[in-house]
Amino acid sequence: MESRFQGGMVGVAGDLMTTDSDLAIAQEWLRDFCTALEQGDARAAADLFLADGWWRDLLTFTWDLRTLHGVAAIATTLEGVLPTAGTGAFSLEPGKMLPQVEGFPGKRCVQAFFVFETRIARGRGILRLVPDQEGSWKAWTLLTAMEGLKGFEEPRGPRRPLGVEYGIRRGRESWLDRRVRSEEYRDREPQVVVIGAGQAGLAVAARLSQFGVDTLIVERHERVGDNWRKRYHTLVLHDPVWFDHLPYLPFPDNWPVFTPKDKLADWLEHYASTMELNIWTSTEFLDADYDSSVETWTVRVRSGNNSVHTLHPRHVILATGMAGVPYIPEIGGKGDFRGVLVHSSAYTGAAGWAGKKAVVIGTGTTGHDIAHDFYEYGAHTTLIQRSSTYVLNSTTFTRMIFAGTYQEGGPPTEDADLISASTPNLLAGELSRDVTARIAEVDNELLRGLEAAGFKLNCGVNGGGISSLYLHRGGGYYINVGASELIAEGKIALKQGAEITRFTLGGIEFADGTVLEADIVVLATGYQNMRESARRILGDEVVDRVRPVWGLDDEGELRTIWRDSGFPHFWFMGGNLQQCRYFSKFLALQIKAIEEGIRRL
Repeated sequence: MESRFQGGMVGVAGDLMTTDSDLAIAQEWLRDFCTALEQGDARAAADLFLADGWWRDLLTFTWDLRTLHGVAAIATTLEGVLPTAGTGAFSLEPGKMLPQVEGFPGKRCVQAFFVFETRIARGRGILRLVPDQEGSWKAWTLLTAMEGLKGFEEPRGPRRPLGVEYGIRRGRESWLDRRVRSEEYRDREPQVVVIGAGQAGLAVAARLSQFGVDTLIVERHERVGDNWRKRYHTLVLHDPVWFDHLPYLPFPDNWPVFTPKDKLADWLEHYASTMELNIWTSTEFLDADYDSSVETWTVRVRSGNNSVHTLHPRHVILATGMAGVPYIPEIGGKGDFRGVLVHSSAYTGAAGWAGKKAVVIGTGTTGHDIAHDFYEYGAHTTLIQRSSTYVLNSTTFTRMIFAGTYQEGGPPTEDADLISASTPNLLAGELSRDVTARIAEVDNELLRGLEAAGFKLNCGVNGGGISSLYLHRGGGYYINVGASELIAEGKIALKQGAEITRFTLGGIEFADGTVLEADIVVLATGYQNMRESARRILGDEVVDRVRPVWGLDDEGELRTIWRDSGFPHFWFMGGNLQQCRYFSKFLALQIKAIEEGIRRL
């Protein structure tokens, strides 16, 4: 039997059954933990963890996304939050028990779902217990995640709206009348303005709407989904469908495993309509000023008919995603180049470039996809690699990274998300080394072929594979769907090991003295930090107070995104589809708590 990390969780090879004794062990630990919290005894609660145990808290105790590592850190944090937490019962979630797992060599681990309450909120969590040296069961990892605020339950299931008003109603509005009035904002101000109607903006707006927070999305494109619809012709998601559902409305069960970009664009448009989100399309966000005396923004937007509207929301959320301001490397001679030079964000497809010389700079996912596209359309294609890249096969990625969580027949999405979140990022990075090494063994033939072609590979940050690169950098990897074989076989040429010095009239010159001819050059060089997207519309005065966005902080949590930005009532929302689905809830809960006077920034 082997310990392994799977899709954000600790998994196990083999089939172990949960026993009544496991249930009793987990329930006894939860009782002891709850008793310590109710008595305000931070040290007693912390002593229920292993000396190097982990507690990840998503809002419930800290009003932040926090990971505490070690008994001392847990005790210190609890001493500060217990006086106001007001905890209630902790109990196993009926019918929800995870399998046993080998947590350490030779040590059995029990893990369980549980539910709990604080003074103001309800939550869910996952607990993993292993015996210490004395044989006492101690927490290896604990996740506590806020699910909702008491008294502000979502109108779902038995609380769903009736949809009809009985009796006589003079001047009765139809559903369509109400929707038109809601979207126009003629007689009220939105509480929240969200910039961007991609998956990030739609997800957080849907959450806020369910929490009863009046939210308007402004989108510069003509249609919802255009941020995907207008990207390059052959784009298909590399994440599987089970990973990519949006909040409240999963994809139908005949949806393809990997979603084409135009199909996703149409789904986003459908989602916005079904979730009754208020959206102004063809609308440009011009600028905004914050009045700290009334804790309100003054926002100006320009609509498609060129009229300017002034809004006064309490909160502004930047949801244009990580793909905001393109990063254009400083390379001399751009003005001399006679061919076409375009950033990948403006690249639409390779049609019309057959027989021409195409050069793609950058070997992340986008660079590979575009080079693949050029090759299939008959262009003479060269990929320029500036730094090493992590590569794994798509089939390996789906089978080994998502096993036990996001897969056909896997746990319900809400459970899979909790499982994924239950292993803190820093611990996941340590555990990922094993699965990264095993992935390399499975993909050995592909990787050796790339190396023989001169392609430089890495194993992620500290050997942590794809997830480590995503969390630290937001990129730097390729999930292979065919381009790697083309590189290994020389069908896509590779230029590696020499810095670009300048553009020439007909191509690119390198530090080794070689010149690469090009008719078109695509810069697949990524994007600037999300702060720079904010700087364009909010200015230096706001953004200079905002913390860096993305990358891991000292506790292993992603910096700033979905959290307090450092500037009051301004938030960042983004990430992949799974992150947008799950973490939109925590951003929306923070705003709801502020609006209800439960929390202050």
